[in-house]
Amino acid sequence: MARVPMTTEPLRVAAVALTVVAAVAAGWGGWSHYDAGHDDSAAYAQARDDALAAGEQAVQNMNTLDHAELDEGLDSWEESTTGDLHQQLVDGRDAFAKQIESAGTVSTAKVLSGAVTELDERQGKAGVMVALRVTVTAPEGEPAVKESRMLGQLTRTPGGWKLSALGQAPVGNTAG
Repeated sequence: MARVPMTTEPLRVAAVALTVVAAVAAGWGGWSHYDAGHDDSAAYAQARDDALAAGEQAVQNMNTLDHAELDEGLDSWEESTTGDLHQQLVDGRDAFAKQIESAGTVSTAKVLSGAVTELDERQGKAGVMVALRVTVTAPEGEPAVKESRMLGQLTRTPGGWKLSALGQAPVGNTAG
């Protein structure tokens, strides 16, 4: 029987050990990748990000209107909303258009920051708070700039998240 020289034995042990370590590392990496892809928290974070982006855009749309491009602006309002809020906009569109045309104003909004205040994926409901800077320019005079916080309720529709309610956030301490 042939004898293996002593110098190859440590190399063989080291090669087997490295193979085992590489196999364990590959298995762990594969499991981690699979687990991350199927993690509910990642899906929840994506839903939260989607709701926030849609909420910020919808609140900005609802605070932006140019009397010279009135139909486009009101269409944007309607496209950003659903439910009772949408129906109120549709029902009051003609009267509101007359008011804006006679005032001749231009309002532009810029989102300063936003946050999701609640998210219920099963019900398709979310809440957002959005801080805005709104500039209103009348035909005469200097532009008026106002910063405000808006609270919006979102409903998930086949077309994505849409505003179903919108109002001013309370300012200051309202506790007695």
